Amino acid sequence: MKIERAPATVLAPVPAVLVTVAGGDKGNIITIAWVGTVCSTPPMVSISVRPSRYSHELLCENREFVVNMPRASQVEPVDYCGVVSGRDVDKWQATGFTPLPATKVGAPLIAECPVNLECVVRHQLTLGAHDLFIGEIVATHFDEEVLDSRGHPDNAALEALAYNNGDYWSLGEKVGSYGFSAKLRKGRSG
Repeated sequence: MKIERAPATVLAPVPAVLVTVAGGDKGNIITIAWVGTVCSTPPMVSISVRPSRYSHELLCENREFVVNMPRASQVEPVDYCGVVSGRDVDKWQATGFTPLPATKVGAPLIAECPVNLECVVRHQLTLGAHDLFIGEIVATHFDEEVLDSRGHPDNAALEALAYNNGDYWSLGEKVGSYGFSAKLRKGRSG
């Protein structure tokens, strides 16, 4: 039996990422779980940020950001960057993360994150509690050790971090690949 509840953001898990924005000497880091791919050509991602957040102010001023994908083993500093304000704390110093210059935007990369997506804001939409920023990915960076022999991301090496209704999770085993169900069904009918 299905139980109806009040509408809620229970779509989970979702990626837990660190977003860096330009501003001041080193910019700021914010933890974001409201993030996702929204277009393949041109490549675009979205992030949702509350207007009360310091990073929101910097995003509106600079119109650029970097999505940094942390490892599950970095969960403590990831969480910390989401519970303190950059107005009050230098998150770079507090976490030990290292800012690296980006190649296309003013926001820094986080050296310790294995994947970094440089983005330019193309659209901003006020939704309610959050503003949605849609960023075009203008440069992508990978740590060499997270790429397989073909130059593709190795999901096991990435150690992706997910957020699930208040909890952080590492991703488990591979259970299928795009198109595998059609191949299985064709094999059963042939």
